[in-house]
Amino acid sequence: MNKNNSYVSRTVRIGIMVGVILCAALGFTAGPSSAQNAAQQVTQKNTANSSILPVATNVPVTPNTAEIQKAEAFFATLKTAQARFVQTNSDGHQIRGTFYLSRPGKLRFEYDAPNKDFVVADGVFIYFYDSQTGQQTNAPISQTLADFILRKNLKLSNDLKVTEILKAAGLVQIHIVQRDSPDAGSLVLGFAEGDDGAYHLKKWRILDSMGNITEVELFNVQTGVTFKNANLFAYQDPQRKGYNK
Repeated sequence: MNKNNSYVSRTVRIGIMVGVILCAALGFTAGPSSAQNAAQQVTQKNTANSSILPVATNVPVTPNTAEIQKAEAFFATLKTAQARFVQTNSDGHQIRGTFYLSRPGKLRFEYDAPNKDFVVADGVFIYFYDSQTGQQTNAPISQTLADFILRKNLKLSNDLKVTEILKAAGLVQIHIVQRDSPDAGSLVLGFAEGDDGAYHLKKWRILDSMGNITEVELFNVQTGVTFKNANLFAYQDPQRKGYNK
C-alpha cells in the first residue's frame, strides 16, 4: 500500500470507528469540561470544512416543536435508502462512497476504490472492516450511535434530548445529545425541507468524546429501494477466514 492509500485508510478508521462504532450512545465517556473544550477546538478547526455551524437563526425547542415532529415523521416513513456520500473528517480529509440503509437494523458504508474499508450493520451487530490490517471490529448496534438511525421507532425524546434547532445554509439543523450525559458528545442532523414541507435528511455531524468531528453529506438519495443483493447487509470477511466468511 502506498503512502497516500495508507493515509486515506487511516482517516476512514478515525472518522467511522470513532464516529459510529466507538461513539457509543453519543460518546458518553467524556466529562463536561473535556467535551466542551474539544467542541470549541474542533469548531475552530473545521470552520472552513463544515457547513453545519453554530451561526444561524435559533428556533425555540419544545416537545411539540414543528421541526422535531417533522424530523420524527421523516424517520417514521424511512424504510430503505441508497445514496452517494462524502465523509469529511476532523483533519478536513474527504472520502466518497455509497451508503445503503434498511430500517430497522441494517446499513452499509462502502468506500470508493482503491479504499476497501467498509462498515456494515446486520440487524444485531455493526462491523468495521480495516483493509489495512485485514481485521474487523464489531459491537452490538444497541451500544453504538448507529442505533439512533437504525431503531424501529425513533423519538427525539426519552434517552435523547434536542438541545438546539438552527436554520442556516439552507438546512434545518437539529442538535441532539444523550439525556443522561448531555456534555459528553453530540449529533447534528441536517434536514432539507421540500416544497411540501416534508423533511429530507441531507447530512449529519458527530462530535465524539475526543473532539473528533465526522460529517457525512448525502447526494442522489433514493428511498423505497429494493436491494437485490441478499448479502448486502451481512458481514463477509474479504479474506475468507474464520467465522462470518
